[in-house]
Amino acid sequence: MTTQRTSGRRKQALAAAAVVAALLTTAACGGGDSDNGGSKNGAAGFDAANNKVAQASEAKKGGELKFASAQDADSWDTTRGYYGFMWNFSRYYSRQLVTNATEPGKAGAGVTPDLATGLAKVSDDGKTYTYTLRDGITWEDGKPITSKDIKYGIERVWAQDVLSGGPTYLKEVLDPKGEYQGPYKDKSKDKLGLKAIETPDDKTIVFKLPKANSDFEEMLALTSASPVRQDKDTKSKYGLHPFSSGPYKFQSYSPGKDLVLVRNTEWKQESDPIRKAYPDKISIKFFSNANDLDARLIAGDYDLDLAQTGMSPQGRTTALKQHKGNLDNPVSGYIRYAVFPQSVKPFDNEHCRKAVIYGADHVSLQTARGGPVAGGDIGTNMLPPSVPGSEGQKYDPYEMAGANKNGNVAKAKEELKACGKPNGFKTTIAVRNNKPVEVATAESLQASLKKVGITVDIDQYDGAQTPGIIGSPSNVKKKGYGIIIMGWGPDFPSVQGYGLPLWHSDYILDSGNNNYALIKDKTIDGLFDDYVNTLDDAGKEKIATEINHKVMEGGYYLPFVFEKFLNWRSSRLANVYTTDGYSGMYDFVNLGLKSTK
Repeated sequence: MTTQRTSGRRKQALAAAAVVAALLTTAACGGGDSDNGGSKNGAAGFDAANNKVAQASEAKKGGELKFASAQDADSWDTTRGYYGFMWNFSRYYSRQLVTNATEPGKAGAGVTPDLATGLAKVSDDGKTYTYTLRDGITWEDGKPITSKDIKYGIERVWAQDVLSGGPTYLKEVLDPKGEYQGPYKDKSKDKLGLKAIETPDDKTIVFKLPKANSDFEEMLALTSASPVRQDKDTKSKYGLHPFSSGPYKFQSYSPGKDLVLVRNTEWKQESDPIRKAYPDKISIKFFSNANDLDARLIAGDYDLDLAQTGMSPQGRTTALKQHKGNLDNPVSGYIRYAVFPQSVKPFDNEHCRKAVIYGADHVSLQTARGGPVAGGDIGTNMLPPSVPGSEGQKYDPYEMAGANKNGNVAKAKEELKACGKPNGFKTTIAVRNNKPVEVATAESLQASLKKVGITVDIDQYDGAQTPGIIGSPSNVKKKGYGIIIMGWGPDFPSVQGYGLPLWHSDYILDSGNNNYALIKDKTIDGLFDDYVNTLDDAGKEKIATEINHKVMEGGYYLPFVFEKFLNWRSSRLANVYTTDGYSGMYDFVNLGLKSTK
């Protein structure tokens, strides 16, 4: 999942080390007061909601829950959204057959029934999944949600020409040959021509996979498996006003300005085992400046940051000194990195890519990200510590956390010579303009590469337009973006849920692309094929490790950090906890307020 996804997911990460890491960093956080316990302003205390529930019993019904954000979603359309915060927030207005458990920490990455009465009945050697729908599930106009609505919502994933951007796992698994054309080109009268999904009646839905995939139910827990009602499908405009299947519905939305949800009066608590629906109203205010946003959070005008990617340096310094009890320091499921598109010369040559990896000052990059506490540990490879098969910092093929942590000019020059550029070269870094920490990272990289003869321009682009700017390989080539700064977290907790969109050749898309390096490696593709057919955990972990090694050997990426966040929660918040279901973010869906005034 991109960050503002990932992603980019769901971003779905098992941060098993989060509790330990949080304990280790508490002392390192410093801060000017002893705001560790409940504090004078009613905050729960430092790390009080990190993998555990803070102030669970104090949530009241009513009031307005106020989010603030420096960035709008890529889309609020359940098919197209790929930012992690979008998947988290969309549970207010969309439901799925199954979803992430509403529990803190590792348990939150588990899958639990939502619209369905239970988890799938799996038969036919893992190729058939059958679900029965609950009673009393309705749309915002009171009409029942049917199996056909779920099928139609999933079919929209096939309409990539109209609805580009979201995860496409379901398309690849249910229709690997690409035979279905999507609902807008469907020749069948009811537009439900996808053969892999059967709806024998309004309460039953059956998925028939051409071949088994050990992560299929995780894919059905993604927002892209939400129901959409045909008569309410406004196609490319649907993200402006999705039709609600959850406890809240859209009241108003001005892109880049604000969004307001109000109660969906047709939603019934007894039909929904997941959502408690505490607030009466949920709003988001979009800011153009991250420092302004943090100042308003600290002032108490808003409750939390929608993006959940940590405070900016200025806000962080103030918060640690004066309001430490309002902060949590979770390990996220994300890796922050630079990636080298092979379509932009000289990055078609692996030695030129490796020159950048060796030329970078990894300590400086970690510092630019916020240091060990707010940034994370130096990244040494591309598999997050939370994904089974990861070796963490133990796997460090370029010695980024070791001998080369401050950069290795001699090694970088050797690689430049090997790629036929002994005097260096010029290139451009593409970076989102609304994330000061990413711009700082680009500047750190620019400074260290100068020492090895690589001259870098920095191009700041509109972060809200990511899928069409860096997600368009033709635009990347045209602009000469040799280095792209990004971050990614697992869509669900496996190498498939993390690495498939980044590294598999089938995932190179004309728009909304995330395989920025344009990796087309038969060995990597083959390892992913082996993975989905492997049912034992040890076998899956071994393959995940191998995939990571192949990616690192190709020199496609320069990882910066295995990321950690410093996130703000207002003193008004109740029932607040971080979840590995959304990569260390707070779980939005059951947040409440202590006072509804």
